[in-house]
Amino acid sequence: MVPGERGRLVYLAAPRQVELMDFEVPRPGPGALVAIVSRANVCGSDLHIWNGLHPTVKRGAMGHEMVGRVHALGEGVETDFAGQPLAPGDRISVTYFQNCRKCRACRRGQFNLCENAYRHWVQPPERPPHFNATFGTHYYVHPDQYVYRVPDNVPDAVASFANCALSQVCYGADVAGVAAGETVVIQGAGGLGLSAIAVCKRRGARVIAIDGVPYRLEAARAFGADEIVDLRAAETPAARIKRVRALTDDWGADVGIEVSGVPAAFSEGVELVRPGGRFVSIGNISPGQTTPFDPGLLTRRQVQILPVIRYQPWYLYQALQLLSETIGRYPWDAMIDADFPLDAVEEALQKSASREVRRASLVMG
Repeated sequence: MVPGERGRLVYLAAPRQVELMDFEVPRPGPGALVAIVSRANVCGSDLHIWNGLHPTVKRGAMGHEMVGRVHALGEGVETDFAGQPLAPGDRISVTYFQNCRKCRACRRGQFNLCENAYRHWVQPPERPPHFNATFGTHYYVHPDQYVYRVPDNVPDAVASFANCALSQVCYGADVAGVAAGETVVIQGAGGLGLSAIAVCKRRGARVIAIDGVPYRLEAARAFGADEIVDLRAAETPAARIKRVRALTDDWGADVGIEVSGVPAAFSEGVELVRPGGRFVSIGNISPGQTTPFDPGLLTRRQVQILPVIRYQPWYLYQALQLLSETIGRYPWDAMIDADFPLDAVEEALQKSASREVRRASLVMG
């Protein structure tokens, strides 16, 4: 590191109000490391935060999806969390949340529910070490964050969404127990939805994808969706339920995965799966947004509701390995379809919110 080296980060001062801030790059403490960010993506969660809808993160440094390179290692850091040697210049991916390993959730092995998950992320950027989020030139990786080397054959643009999109749907598929021969209906074909298609197809499942944006539907087919339900043709919940039932012998899918972030998709999803089926809710993460729901229907159909937030941190390693093993099988490079410089972060957020782009990426170098 160069003494006095400075970097920039994106600060959310208020909903939809961002500004760039400049700070000196800190030296990593024991067990920590400092990374130079190569790419940081605009995820749906970032849009929730930008719009002021996150339950705890209301202001502060922005961003959580990234790929970067080791800039400096703190005392005692010699390997990643898979035991692979780490050195300056190595490409890395990092869990965006903390795992304190001491709280009530962590003591039960529920690391994804760590009570201190956002302990550093929510700190004001004026407080050292400043770079606690990924929309910036540098990123301070704390000792309680899992970090993994990126496989050599995985390009930066592809590795950039291993955390969180791909890791989360890998975890969600395991929670639901998606198995070969089952039918999975996926509500939404954005970054999470396309990742879910690939994960479920790799497990040998049949996939029905639901969306209404033309470029998303095209991508869903490219990722291997067996059937498409176009929102423009099936405009009502009743029409979509009828179409999915028609594709499943008037029975419903074995598994439903909601990654649309639309509250109404939750109540609709229960009717897309068969009696005794499983429904995974991933996309709806903002408390307070409600939708009418029929509990009697849920009971009579005996549908299991499986909410998924974040993921067990070692799923990031699994996601990176999956990318490495399938780099030529799925069009992963199509996931990131718009690059922006850090100065254009507001444009990246706006175009992401309006769905003009599939997944915007801030490119730092």
